[in-house]
Amino acid sequence: MAFENLSDKLQNVFKSLRGKGRLSEADVKAALKEVKMALLEADVNFKVVKNFVNSVQERAVGSDVLNSLTPGQMVIKIVNEEMVKLLGETTVELQLKPMNEITVLMMCGLQGAGKTTTIAKLAGQLKSKGRKPLLVACDVYRPAAIQQLQINGDKQGVSVFSMGDKHKPLNIAKAAMEHAAKNNFNVVILDTAGRLHIDEDMMEELVEIKENIKIHQTILVVDAMTGQDAVNVAETFHEKLTIDGVIITKLDSDTRGGAALSIRAVTGRPILYVGMGEKLTDLEQFYPDRMASRILGMGDILTLIDKAQFNFDETKAKEMEKKFKKAEFDFNDFLEQMQQVKKMGGISSLIGMLPGAGKQLKGVEVDENALTSTEAIIYSMTKKERANPDILNIPRKRRIAIGAGVNINDVNALVKQFEQSKKMMKQFSGMMGKGGRHGNKFGKSPFGF
Repeated sequence: MAFENLSDKLQNVFKSLRGKGRLSEADVKAALKEVKMALLEADVNFKVVKNFVNSVQERAVGSDVLNSLTPGQMVIKIVNEEMVKLLGETTVELQLKPMNEITVLMMCGLQGAGKTTTIAKLAGQLKSKGRKPLLVACDVYRPAAIQQLQINGDKQGVSVFSMGDKHKPLNIAKAAMEHAAKNNFNVVILDTAGRLHIDEDMMEELVEIKENIKIHQTILVVDAMTGQDAVNVAETFHEKLTIDGVIITKLDSDTRGGAALSIRAVTGRPILYVGMGEKLTDLEQFYPDRMASRILGMGDILTLIDKAQFNFDETKAKEMEKKFKKAEFDFNDFLEQMQQVKKMGGISSLIGMLPGAGKQLKGVEVDENALTSTEAIIYSMTKKERANPDILNIPRKRRIAIGAGVNINDVNALVKQFEQSKKMMKQFSGMMGKGGRHGNKFGKSPFGF
């Protein structure tokens, strides 16, 4: 996960600050020297680091901090505030025209940054908000670029406009605008060509499109894994095209993450979204305060709540709560709970948003494949078996194991876990009946999700 090393190092610095009853100016400077080294190692731009540390130091060595009862906490608060400022302070929304007008978004970036996949992710989000997006295949150079866009468009249920690879990108874009106007599309997203490196031909092509078509937002897609190069790319694109915002991809990868901390400061342009996985739903709106909180090891409860609300079906939750209270749940309910967790990004993703969880659970391997294996076992059951787990005898378990490609011991383990959960819920519902205030508003899952 991006920022993991940086987060660990910053938390160690903060721990030493909290451990001192009083702080001297020398203490603060020594701590900030470690912060500086941690940021540089995370591939944050040198000028950005220098300005950041100077800003923190200027505020942190004041008498109101050093003479306070909790100087360590005050310094951490200042670091947090300065990091939010560095990342952009406020959340910037994608600027869209009213529903009855067409908004044109031109997506640009280098080859391999994940631009085409990001476009499909963005289209899916816009569709979920009631927009009618049209994806336009303007990358006529990269083999299979058009096909990739069409496949991802189909998965998202979004239309794709293509004229093959024999036309100029500008002509494709013009034809797409006519098609959008005739067919009531209100967002046109241009998937432009990327290169392995910035070259004049690519820039001229993008400039030509901007000069001939009213582009409302020019959005740059950069790969977090390229570190400082991502910052250099952003700077060059902004200089040539005047970009309106940035989407950073692969921020879930084992990368140092410095690009996210540098781009806003270097270009002056906001980060709009971050890609946090390979699935077409793994695109998160960028919140500077939440990202700063993650980096400083304070978790990100608000994003966790957003994910839960997005995937939350209140009617189903009430039905599930009734079943839990009566201990009537079955394997169908178990499966539904697991699918909710997967929709929210998996167990690893959720753990990373809990305050302090990353450090406490460091070294603990979360086997996401275990969910897949459990799913396979349940899918190998008949409808009758899922609804009535008590009928699962040895012959049935053998058949289920063969169908799921697992050992019969795995089936036995799942059934045992299920029975224990059911027993626990019986006790739980008894406590609820006596006026106990256990669990949360929606009822607690017996499966630990």
